[in-house]
Amino acid sequence: MAVPKSKISRSRRGMRRSHLALEQVNVTECSNCGEMKRPHHMCLACGHYDGREVVEIEAIV
Repeated sequence: MAVPKSKISRSRRGMRRSHLALEQVNVTECSNCGEMKRPHHMCLACGHYDGREVVEIEAIV
């Protein structure tokens, strides 16, 4: 059974976990409505992608 020979310091443990940090989500402005959206994704506000309407979004009134 694998048992550690000595205690792993906070510094060494932190170095091992350095790549596990959350990354900030990249967003761009929608060319149709100006709402912020993820690149290469359909705009959730207006339903447009790549300059054309992909999904018809009904207005909530």
